[in-house]
Amino acid sequence: MFYLTLVICFFSAIILTPIVKKLAFKIGATDKPNHRKVHVRIMPRLGGLAIFFSFIIGMLIINPVGEYHLPIVIGSIIIIITGMMDDVKEISPKVKLAGQIAAAAIIVIYGGLKVEFINLPFGGQIDFGYFSIPLTMIWIIGITNAINLIDGLDGLAGGVSSIALFSIAGMSMMMGNVYVTVMALIVAASTVGFLFYNFHPAKIFMGDTGALFLGYIIGVLSLLGYKNVTFISLIIPIIILGVPISDTFFAIIRRLVNKQPLSAPDKSHLHHCLLKIGFSHRQTVLLIYAMASVFGLTAFIFSQSTVWGSMIVILALLITIEIIVEKIGLIREDYQPLLKFMKGLKPINIKNRY
Repeated sequence: MFYLTLVICFFSAIILTPIVKKLAFKIGATDKPNHRKVHVRIMPRLGGLAIFFSFIIGMLIINPVGEYHLPIVIGSIIIIITGMMDDVKEISPKVKLAGQIAAAAIIVIYGGLKVEFINLPFGGQIDFGYFSIPLTMIWIIGITNAINLIDGLDGLAGGVSSIALFSIAGMSMMMGNVYVTVMALIVAASTVGFLFYNFHPAKIFMGDTGALFLGYIIGVLSLLGYKNVTFISLIIPIIILGVPISDTFFAIIRRLVNKQPLSAPDKSHLHHCLLKIGFSHRQTVLLIYAMASVFGLTAFIFSQSTVWGSMIVILALLITIEIIVEKIGLIREDYQPLLKFMKGLKPINIKNRY
């Protein structure tokens, strides 16, 4: 029955997306080209509504039981309404943030989902106390916006989100967390169905309706099963979401380095940089899919490693990320400290003195 439900969610998204497309044009939920965007014609957005309805269909069929289920559904409705308002009328950043805070508050305050403490690798514990609520809300809001930020190319946010959801489902299955596995796969199946219309050349965008919804769901599901655990385990969802988190992190660094407001839009995100160095639209999206898959695979390796092994994995991952950042100019074209350091290392010649 479960696998049949995933198939139903997949085809529901395929059937519902053309209907949502007509609705988007009818109510004016369209995206007009400008200097920051890569599309050259007016495009319907609001596509995330098809993902959401497919997700709801899956929920109604399976009716998964979990202590956070009702808050997740209520929070999702709030985030969907927020996204729809922005897709139709482009609400202010403050109003959009208010909607995200309300959705996060539902699951954290009303639902009780919060990271209260973490056990350190070499003994000891960090108890967050009163900070557990704001820290958990910051995570959910941060991931919600991270997915929204990478939604810059056809199929990019949907594909990266699907890979993250499949990774979360796989990790949850290993941990025996049935609820998270079911939820993640239902959303993933719905998103993959939508990608039939969203992959380049896209016929419809998911809009903030889809990006905020996927970001919210991923932010919440990535915490379920990882709260109140070891520091090492808490790193797993960060690795799984490596692409959107690193792109957001370096966007903040880039704006600080260039003395720009943190909210200032630019064309220097990961996908923009890959396009600049010569990759095509489709190649860029597929390359970022590959990066997201590597992060997901790394999370599995990390979860099976010893403490010292996991630290080596993290170090290798951080060095790889830094090299890619410097190679493509994600912060600034002349920012290459590690590459310059590596070039400065002279090979040691060992001469035979005998």
